[in-house]
Amino acid sequence: MAELHKGATLTPTKVELVQAWMGSQRWYAGKGTSPDVRRLTSWRLGDPAGEVGVEVLVVADASGPRPVVYQVPLTYRGAPLEGAEHALVGTMEHSVLGPRWVYDAPHDPVYAGQLLELVQGRVHAESTAASDAFDDTVVATPGAAWSRDVRVVGSRVLSGEQSNTSVILDCEDSSGASVPVIVKVFRMLSAGENPDVVLQSALREAGCARVPAVVGSVAGQWPEPDGSGEPSAEGERTAYGHFAFAQEFLPGVEDAWRVAAAAVRSGEDFSGPARALGEATAEVHATLAEALGTTPTDQKVVREILGGMRLRYATAAAEVGALHHLEDAVGSVLDAAENASWPALQRIHGDYHLGQVLHTPDGGWVLLDFEGEPLRPLSERVQPDQWIRDIAGMLRSFDYAGGAVEHETGGSAREWVTTAQQAFLDGYAATAGEDPRDRAALLAAFELDKAMYEVVYEVRNRPAWVDIPLAAIERLASGFQQHAAAPQSHSQEDTP
Repeated sequence: MAELHKGATLTPTKVELVQAWMGSQRWYAGKGTSPDVRRLTSWRLGDPAGEVGVEVLVVADASGPRPVVYQVPLTYRGAPLEGAEHALVGTMEHSVLGPRWVYDAPHDPVYAGQLLELVQGRVHAESTAASDAFDDTVVATPGAAWSRDVRVVGSRVLSGEQSNTSVILDCEDSSGASVPVIVKVFRMLSAGENPDVVLQSALREAGCARVPAVVGSVAGQWPEPDGSGEPSAEGERTAYGHFAFAQEFLPGVEDAWRVAAAAVRSGEDFSGPARALGEATAEVHATLAEALGTTPTDQKVVREILGGMRLRYATAAAEVGALHHLEDAVGSVLDAAENASWPALQRIHGDYHLGQVLHTPDGGWVLLDFEGEPLRPLSERVQPDQWIRDIAGMLRSFDYAGGAVEHETGGSAREWVTTAQQAFLDGYAATAGEDPRDRAALLAAFELDKAMYEVVYEVRNRPAWVDIPLAAIERLASGFQQHAAAPQSHSQEDTP
């Protein structure tokens, strides 16, 4: 265990270092503001060589209208870490140990190795309050179906992630065989269990191979901040949530977005892979429903969901005036959805698109990232939802794959998009025993809702692409009006 130097002074302090550095990080949510950091709690991991200090800070940023809690793992070294200049948080002077170089810990191999040791239950979190003491508020849960004893021999951080930090761990088991692992370090913390951990673990424990194997997770406690970001009085308000999640890493695979986009460019028929993806999606939905249960959808929930959709339409129309002329058409879709038969609520992926699916060498699809939409509060993301939301998300993603290539080439990918979408729905229907197209009003409502979200995103971040969701809204609204003129039949067995 690490020896703590009580009474030692640090210049600058840890909080001062973090405050000056945090605002430039991709995972920092308060873009355009200067962080105002308060320390809530911390815990440590030991370095077997006794050279590197490893500490996980949980801090509150009070710069916004309400405090936001972040996890900031740090390593402290007596000399610079070669090749890690990009991960340097800063330097400080320790009154006992002298100069210390402070690094963003996911980039430090000592932290990476000890975090996996913690996940597998071979080491314990250590206290920052006393030497030679454990911190029993931090708990590791090894994967129930994970039986391989692995150790880290190398690590690297994935670039490009927005809300978390993922570290690829090059591991070996006791026989020397390579066992790659990826561990996601959650940066923004919220009270409650992370759905990525809960859902993927439930799927693997139920025997579903459509998600990577679960190595384990780390969770813990921290005092919730008050309105000024200061920790609440001891024991008064304590939050619990996940700090990290480790799972099998699948090297040499491409996500479905890249596979689909390549197929669009080459004019390749994608109906086979799309159908298989529909089958995989239905399998995951069925397993989640069986493992975690379902809840009848009552009219209160229906009104809440549709109320959110109407609000998103109003927001999108305020951003893009061209949507105003569709008010009646969109309203007719939502009115029809309110009177439709709604399936039971269940846990779903929640942010489903082609970028969340991997195409493995044997041709099977593997689903990733069950956290849900990252901008939604965790309290909402852990609630059961409509499986048709995932279906709508994937249909919109196929449309975006075609739209992206249309932007590149100036040609039309409409036939490719329609064929892929219908094949996906065919595969889902064949496995689920229910065709989402039989719920036309709901499917149109959820597709429109996703497209409204896309309109707002594009006009604020990528205005040249706003035509993709705008054209989709036109097609969906007019297509539903045509469909509504034809007789439809619905099963009423799950109507509340």
